[in-house]
Amino acid sequence: MNSIKQSYDVVILGGGAGGLFCALTAAKKGRKVLVLEKSNKVGKKILMSGGGRCNFTNQFINPSNFLSTNNHFCKSALSQYTAQDFISMVEDHDIEYEEKKHGQLFCVNSAKDIVAMLVAECDKYKVKILTHANTTSVKHIADNSYDLKVDIENKTENLSFEVHSRNLVVATGALSVPTLGGSGFGYDIAKQFELKITNLQAGLVPFMFSDYIKNICETLSGVSHGVEVTSNEVTFNEDMLFTHRGLSGPAILQISNYWSLGDSVSINLMPSILASDYIKSAKTNNPKLLLKTILANKMAKALVSELENLLWKEFANKPIGEWSNHQIEETGFILNNWILKPSSTEGYRTAEVTLGGVNTDSVSSKTMEVKNKKGLYFIGEVLDVTGHLGGFNFQWAWASAYVAGNDL
Repeated sequence: MNSIKQSYDVVILGGGAGGLFCALTAAKKGRKVLVLEKSNKVGKKILMSGGGRCNFTNQFINPSNFLSTNNHFCKSALSQYTAQDFISMVEDHDIEYEEKKHGQLFCVNSAKDIVAMLVAECDKYKVKILTHANTTSVKHIADNSYDLKVDIENKTENLSFEVHSRNLVVATGALSVPTLGGSGFGYDIAKQFELKITNLQAGLVPFMFSDYIKNICETLSGVSHGVEVTSNEVTFNEDMLFTHRGLSGPAILQISNYWSLGDSVSINLMPSILASDYIKSAKTNNPKLLLKTILANKMAKALVSELENLLWKEFANKPIGEWSNHQIEETGFILNNWILKPSSTEGYRTAEVTLGGVNTDSVSSKTMEVKNKKGLYFIGEVLDVTGHLGGFNFQWAWASAYVAGNDL
């Protein structure tokens, strides 16, 4: 096994969105930069995001779109590097993009365009990127620099070497989607340097059920419906998707960030419509109609059929004109306020993000440098900052990476 020593101005652990962007930002300033990525390629999570088209930012970035123990922490970085800054970079590289609802920006062709852009910029400024790189130890040296031991193991190489660096950036991501490289390595480094980790939880993740709702979800698997979903006084108005495991879709992923085990969720199946009034109007104008026929104008027939079995089975063949207003009001109330209690989420296996992370009290909001460890930086998802669905987490990766890279 060969052994060599290398020296760099900056070593970045992680070749994801934040790691690559920090690398190119620091290299533009003339820094000698090394990126160590443990998997076989960089940018895996970028490639898989947005259905393979990467929702790379959002037109309407606001600190209120982020969760953290310290809600003010994200403000400085987001103001220093804005969505428009990244959009300009995308345009400079002639990457076609489109805006979807809620200000979400996607590549027209492929997420590969974003990875290619980041790698091209890294190449342009002579960033060295190593894949299959397993960092086995990190040590802080008395002169405020860092020594790392690294193993490279793949089909063609079996190499161990040491790296010395004046600065170390932890851009390792978090626990979400381990198949794309998610791990707790960044937290291990934080603990090594006596930094606190807040409570961790899978975020932007589908719900699962263990009661009768599970069978309903299995039956309706693939059906999507626009809803207003609420938990812990937070509400999102988006699409909900039934799956063979439970509930997913944008509305569910968003609300999962505000849900904890044991909490219920309220699902309004007829957003902006008072269901009882809608049904009463039909009773007046079309008294011979069945309720399932009335509701078929507002939701998929398969969904109406399952709701009928659940809520008004005994009235299934009774014309709405023969329903009492009290019966209509009871049914309408549930349609506007369907209370469900998830048994769990699908966990980190499918979670898009990890809620919680390195406590921001120990980190400068302006530079991402650890306050009592010169030259040590944490960026991106490993920190206790989590964005909503819709390009916000990528913008946090770009912004936190930029302020760190600019400070190096």
